[in-house]
Amino acid sequence: MPDPTQISVFNLMKTRMQMLGERQKVIAQNVANVSTPGYVPSDINQDAFAATLQRMAGKGSGVASPARTAMTATQAGHMVAPNTPAAPGVSLMKSPDSETTLDGNAVVVEEQMIKIAETRMDFETMVGLYQKSLGLLRLASRAPGR
Repeated sequence: MPDPTQISVFNLMKTRMQMLGERQKVIAQNVANVSTPGYVPSDINQDAFAATLQRMAGKGSGVASPARTAMTATQAGHMVAPNTPAAPGVSLMKSPDSETTLDGNAVVVEEQMIKIAETRMDFETMVGLYQKSLGLLRLASRAPGR
């Protein structure tokens, strides 16, 4: 069975899971600073991350967008995905919540908990997709009649 990290779909899922892990760290830092005067919460810039994934998948907008990723045959009967670029960087942005206290703290614990739940659901979705994709690879790599 080929190395899943060399297949572009798995690389994209891995990159998304890494971004979700970083988002979880940022949200935890926001919650830890709930009583810090003047603290403004941060979040992952998901629009920039989505645009990077679109470029990686070859769906960029404009005339200069790259071609879609295609499989390359190195030997008869042996298919390997081309090398994919390194995981894109995750950028942070200040993301004040809906309220600011008198001391300038803009963290609302309830809103941060909602973000934690969203991140967890997204991560569980990626894990499920990863497992299903590995199952499909195992099925495809079986000998006929087994």
